[in-house]
Amino acid sequence: MTSILIVDDDTHVVNLVGVTLRDAGFHTYQAQDGLTALEKLKQSTIDLAIVDVMMPKMDGFTLTKKIRETYDIPVLLLTAKGELYDKEQGYMAGTDDYIVKPFEPKELIFRVQAVLRRYDKPSNYVIQLGDVKIDKRNYEIQVGNQHLLMPLKEFELFALLASRPNQVFNRDQLIEKVWGLDFEGDERTLNVHVRRIRERLGKVTSSIEIVTVRGVGYKVEVSSR
Repeated sequence: MTSILIVDDDTHVVNLVGVTLRDAGFHTYQAQDGLTALEKLKQSTIDLAIVDVMMPKMDGFTLTKKIRETYDIPVLLLTAKGELYDKEQGYMAGTDDYIVKPFEPKELIFRVQAVLRRYDKPSNYVIQLGDVKIDKRNYEIQVGNQHLLMPLKEFELFALLASRPNQVFNRDQLIEKVWGLDFEGDERTLNVHVRRIRERLGKVTSSIEIVTVRGVGYKVEVSSR
């Protein structure tokens, strides 16, 4: 299920946007300021962020820039301002779209769906992290001039983690996305697959690492060495 982070200090707006998105089949997270939003991004798998411009502690333009620095997810700016200057600031910060309050719920859904479609592009089928290239179209992993073979479930798990470097996937999300809702196993299966992936990667590269986030799940980090 697609997860959307709603960031706004107005509780009424957060509730309205949340209900609208959940009725359309999305899962939502909420934050009332930019600092809390960044913590949510570290802890959860987010597919899109809806960010209000005027917030305490950190405005929406700054938050958008910080999201762009670390996460490859779309951002939709939500604001009461409709002036050209504010839109220019939003796009310069890296927003993918801009919606002015008050808005029709249907318009919000249309814009969210349109932004998500733009991100579901062919280039997303090839992931390049450090010296590791993952091609999801033909299930190939290339490390420099070498080709690394992985069983299907290991490949799917690794590709999922690598699709969002630095972003934490919790264990339930990983099991659901790789093994499906009907999976009858437990977390030990996930842990074994992660261990095997680490062993395979450790033999051919040191540029990326699968990190355990205790009590939550796993994430992929790219080494700066």
